[in-house]
Amino acid sequence: MSECIFCKICSGEIPVNVVYENDEVMAFEDANPQAPVHVLVIPKKHFDSIADNVDDETLLALHKGVKEVVKRKQLQDEGFRLVTNAGERAGQTVRHLHIHVLSGQRLSDNMA
Repeated sequence: MSECIFCKICSGEIPVNVVYENDEVMAFEDANPQAPVHVLVIPKKHFDSIADNVDDETLLALHKGVKEVVKRKQLQDEGFRLVTNAGERAGQTVRHLHIHVLSGQRLSDNMA
């Protein structure tokens, strides 16, 4: 059994507020939001980061997941930021590929 918290979320072991889910990805509210809207989009298949030889199908599924979050949260006109950190020195705290979708306020230049 994986010790990865995001793998546990995907398997249903840890409950989250799901924004969107399909067979390949899950999007859910961040437990420690950095903006009024802070959703994480993750692949259900484990990859440590974007630098982990991620296949094209997974990247496309993540992109579609982000688009669905933007639609469901009605961020098209408000604007939003996407962030993907790769590695601890870049600020990645969970070693499972994820994309942050941030919105709901004017975002500062130094916000991750």
